[in-house]
Amino acid sequence: MPASGRTAARASSADRPPLSTVPEQSDGLLGPAAIRELAAELELRPTKQLGQNFLHDANTIRRIVRTAGLRPDDVVLEVGPGLGSLTLGLLPASAAVVAVEIDPRMAQRLPRTVAERRPDLADRLTVVEADALRIQELPGPPPTALVANLPYNIAVPVLLNLLELLPSLDRALILVQAEVAERLAAPPGGSAYGVPSVKAAWYGDVRRAGNVGRRVFWPEPNVDSGLVALVRRPPPPGDRLATFAAIDAAFATRRKGLRAALARWAGSPAAAEIRLRAAGIDPATRGEQLSVTDFARLAATDEVQP
Repeated sequence: MPASGRTAARASSADRPPLSTVPEQSDGLLGPAAIRELAAELELRPTKQLGQNFLHDANTIRRIVRTAGLRPDDVVLEVGPGLGSLTLGLLPASAAVVAVEIDPRMAQRLPRTVAERRPDLADRLTVVEADALRIQELPGPPPTALVANLPYNIAVPVLLNLLELLPSLDRALILVQAEVAERLAAPPGGSAYGVPSVKAAWYGDVRRAGNVGRRVFWPEPNVDSGLVALVRRPPPPGDRLATFAAIDAAFATRRKGLRAALARWAGSPAAAEIRLRAAGIDPATRGEQLSVTDFARLAATDEVQP
């Protein structure tokens, strides 16, 4: 796994002058002018494909850090630190920050940005140049909190992957597209409740933690954003993979009752009904009415032989 480490910086950029922009904030946070200067230095043109929308509002960054409820001994995992806006806010509130960045230009610039803006905190930062969907391990102490402005198009798989990979994560606060936030935090019974809701609930209690407007980003996205908080708790009794397979099957045709929706999963409509009744679930129920505990109980029922 490629890692740029605490002292990472491109050799070709070592002689470049520091940011000419005087910090707009006494705590060194990046403002709009500094964000644009960094982007110009790196010849960076933000792309929708990578979900690159950079926070530039100091008050929003402070609010995110407060909402995360970090402790002085926390090791924070940040995914997609980009130009370092949120990173600079997380460093004073935690013992260390491990920042996973897929773009080599930003991964290699970030340690120098921190050294320029907050030299007193530079030794708290470790940068890992990697795809968050492909990492298998991280350097240093196990992270205890995930705080990240996640790219909209991969937010759910990144969250679920990291929660499974890193059982040390006991809290998460992510900034995502408002629609994604609604789906992740939706309770059973509503139209927003679906696969992301149930799978996230496997790992912990999920809630909406606030709204974030468009104007605090550069470039400005065409959608609003929302904060989602998760506090880990033990999963329900059962097998995760078997439970997730039942969840996927139930929502593949969410308008159908579970007897029909789970027919392929169980082997036939009749087999699905037997397993549903064994789990104490009405076969006419739809998937959106079941909790993650219901799905785990269903997945644990015996397979019906043809």
